[in-house]
Amino acid sequence: MQNDILNTVPIQQFLKQVKSADASQSKEVKLDIQTAKSLAFTLGIVMTRLSEDLEKLLQTSNNTDDETIEVRLDGGNKW
Repeated sequence: MQNDILNTVPIQQFLKQVKSADASQSKEVKLDIQTAKSLAFTLGIVMTRLSEDLEKLLQTSNNTDDETIEVRLDGGNKW
C-alpha cells in the first residue's frame, strides 16, 4: 500500500468548496453523505500514510550511529 499513489481528489474538492463558500461569505458548507464518506476515507488513508512514514523515519533515525560534531570557535578572526 505504501507505494500506491494517494487519491487526494476528495480533499481538493472539499478545499475548493470551502474556498468558494468563504469567497461568497456563506455561513455553512454542506456535504452529501457520499462526499462526506469519500472525504473521511481519504483523510484516513492520508493520516495512516503519514503515521507510517513518521514511524519509519523515527526507526531510521534511532538506528543510526551517534555522530560526533566538532565545533571550533576561533573568535571570528578568519572571516
